[in-house]
Amino acid sequence: MTYDALLVLSFGGPERPEDVMPFLENVTRGRGVPRARLEEVAQHYLHFGGVSPINALNRDIIAAVEAEFARRGMELPVYFGNRNWHPMVEDTVARMRADGIGSALVFPTSAWGGYSGCRQYDEDIARARSAVGERAPELVKLRQYFDHPLLIEAFGAAIRTAVQQIPEDRRDRVRLVFTAHSIPVSADVVAGPPGDGGHLYSRQVVDAARLCAAATGFDDFDVVWQSRSGPPQVPWLEPDIVDHLEALSAKGVDAVVVCPVGFVSDHLEVIWDLDNEAKEKAAELGMAFARAGTPGSDPRFAQLISELVQEHTADAAPRRLGAVPGYGCTANGAYCAEGCCEPPRRTA
Repeated sequence: MTYDALLVLSFGGPERPEDVMPFLENVTRGRGVPRARLEEVAQHYLHFGGVSPINALNRDIIAAVEAEFARRGMELPVYFGNRNWHPMVEDTVARMRADGIGSALVFPTSAWGGYSGCRQYDEDIARARSAVGERAPELVKLRQYFDHPLLIEAFGAAIRTAVQQIPEDRRDRVRLVFTAHSIPVSADVVAGPPGDGGHLYSRQVVDAARLCAAATGFDDFDVVWQSRSGPPQVPWLEPDIVDHLEALSAKGVDAVVVCPVGFVSDHLEVIWDLDNEAKEKAAELGMAFARAGTPGSDPRFAQLISELVQEHTADAAPRRLGAVPGYGCTANGAYCAEGCCEPPRRTA
């Protein structure tokens, strides 16, 4: 099969204050999140002028991919669409049809398995094609890439840079802590396809953390979670990063490097939860604190995307380092098993 374009598909974020609440309502629709919680999260966005950095960061990634495509002689236009805010993926797919695009590959800005990290992007694609209707482009989502060598290299470089930000007299006892977005425990249990044993998302996060730690010479590390939402009575993956810093301090740890391994870019959840809340907690505890950057701005990330595309367009061999299964569309057209990454059951 030949492809006419690449669609970068992401989460979306507000770009002006009046968009903040409508955006949050889109994100949480049907999830039973209390209004008070939405208003609390809205203040995080308003703290930064009501603008999420995610759209600008994705446009930077697209520009880097276009340059990398040109360097490799890959003549594919790149489109941009979102799940929750403008440019909405439905509008983008309509524009692709108008531009004569018949088929395109789709790069999701999530490296992971699980419902929100993988299957929901398939639902976005199906919804957009249905909305566009007749002659909607065929859209093929690229595979999960949590253990791609270039992703691990980019995170490794960011970790080494962060370690250098720790005072020299504490660097030999730095504790390396990885974070990823928490999800409901029920969502993690059903994340794997039948026969895989479940817990696909958390296993992939731990495996990526293991690879990053090994690449930077750390024999030991922690994996914790951040950015939980939803009703308080619903169990989510724990511990939270702020709680974990308190636990480390109680054990005498006085220097930490936090690596947001679950995130592609420095969007608002990274900036608020780590650069504000976690950093402030570390200062309160007297801990030296440094946060590793995310890979989206690293040149290797555009190279990674190009390699994923070339698995489909140039028979490039997939490159993986991990010990945990990864799924998604492969060059021979194989998709995830039926039942993989099913949506979690909602608990009132």
